[in-house]
Amino acid sequence: MDILDKVYEALIADDYIKTQALGRIKYYEYPATGNIDKPYIVIDPLNSPDPSDYGSNKWTKYDYLIQIDVWSHDRKLTDSVANKIRNIMWDAFGFAQKAGPKEYDEGVFRDARRYRGKLYRDDFDSL
Repeated sequence: MDILDKVYEALIADDYIKTQALGRIKYYEYPATGNIDKPYIVIDPLNSPDPSDYGSNKWTKYDYLIQIDVWSHDRKLTDSVANKIRNIMWDAFGFAQKAGPKEYDEGVFRDARRYRGKLYRDDFDSL
């Protein structure tokens, strides 16, 4: 399962996110602070998926920890986009928000929220 693609698809399926950041949603790729004219979103897995939830001596799910950054020059817009992402992560995957850094530097507001959750393995039916 490619969690990065799944998160990306869930984000661009939302009209608000699509309007605010389409073309500026990246994996691992952080922008230079001078290159932010509209909100920029970075999806960054913080660790490899961990096997979890065992049954009949086999693991059934992956446990994910993902950080999603929102960068923009507008504090309220940064918060609005980050809040929308929080709702999408919960509604689409059941991933709960965890603490993450909230920073301001060189005119850019950065909200980096972390999300943790579990999803069934792709091959669960064949076990």
